[in-house]
Amino acid sequence: MYTLGLIGNKLGHSWSQQWFEAMFRREGICGASYSLFELPNLNDIRSWAAEKKLDGFNVTIPYKQDIIPFLDELDPTVSAIGAANCIEIRQQRLIGHNTDAPAFLQTLQPLLRPCHSQALVLGSGGASKAVSFALHQLGISHIVVSRHPENGNNTIGYDQAANLANSHLLIINTTPVGMWPNTESSPWPHPHLLTPQHLCYDLIYNPKETRFLIEARQQGAATQNGLAMLHRQAELSWEHWK
Repeated sequence: MYTLGLIGNKLGHSWSQQWFEAMFRREGICGASYSLFELPNLNDIRSWAAEKKLDGFNVTIPYKQDIIPFLDELDPTVSAIGAANCIEIRQQRLIGHNTDAPAFLQTLQPLLRPCHSQALVLGSGGASKAVSFALHQLGISHIVVSRHPENGNNTIGYDQAANLANSHLLIINTTPVGMWPNTESSPWPHPHLLTPQHLCYDLIYNPKETRFLIEARQQGAATQNGLAMLHRQAELSWEHWK
């Protein structure tokens, strides 16, 4: 029996429950469940998890960084990144893992060309930190683009990012901008600067093609949505729980 789930603030966009339920059926795993839990905050997260009799849970926006102080143990990847998206519960101890980083790395790597040696990472939250960690492992230099750039922290604003679009040919969206139901929005305000040399990766998977990716495709850029990453991080999460 496995009782699992996903916590976040708003989860109407999530396909995680469908993925796990399909996996349970496919693998013949009986008595397992995966539920969505919209939480207004992380107060009493330990007692809440015990009450739900959870064996583990995934974490999404906006709690990937906020969950850290509530954990009893961090694996080395979480310690390096500063964000966790997979919580394993063993003997009432909450153990943090990050499956976002390896899932992103493994789904990005086959798409890379030699020109993709520099990247712009849109957003500065927990997913951005996992992406930055993976890019470092791949030897890809990158700059974080934020609405609130911090001086001296390798972070720039979107206006500055426009000046780097011709040299940073890998652009990754880690923000929720463009996610269902607000599908008319794009995190990248400079689509005219994209070229066939660009690779644009959006961690969003609902909708399957965001406005960011539509505009990138129209400029001839290669595109990738977040569905493969969702599946891979779910597989890696399951390895921690089973």
